[in-house]
Amino acid sequence: MQTIEEIQEEILEDFDMFEDWIQKYEYLIDLGKDLPAIDEKYKIEENLIKGCQSRVWLHAEENSGNIIFSADSDAIMTKGIVALLIRLLSGQSANDIAHADLDFINKIGLKEQLSATRANGLLSMIKQMKLYAIALDK
Repeated sequence: MQTIEEIQEEILEDFDMFEDWIQKYEYLIDLGKDLPAIDEKYKIEENLIKGCQSRVWLHAEENSGNIIFSADSDAIMTKGIVALLIRLLSGQSANDIAHADLDFINKIGLKEQLSATRANGLLSMIKQMKLYAIALDK
């Protein structure tokens, strides 16, 4: 299994393939379209991320010592961002998630490209994923 650091390197390589942010946005949108559907039973109020302008549902469960995330959003760009985070963190140990330094966000320049409300939403998604990991750590 790949480490969070190894997956971050892959993400950096993926984003380096694109020449401009229009192409990078299209890539994020494609990631959102490919995100497996969250089970409808998890699209409930308690799974909504606080701090996101759009509606983002995030569910986490522990499976054999690793945390598995599923998510959905009513905004395609936000769905792509959460898909990127799931690619990075889902299937990792709770401890690794809780202590992960997600420096790829700054390295690819994502935070600077987002509106203030989307950037806050991104931070809220990361915070919630880390909180789930801490809560599910056994």
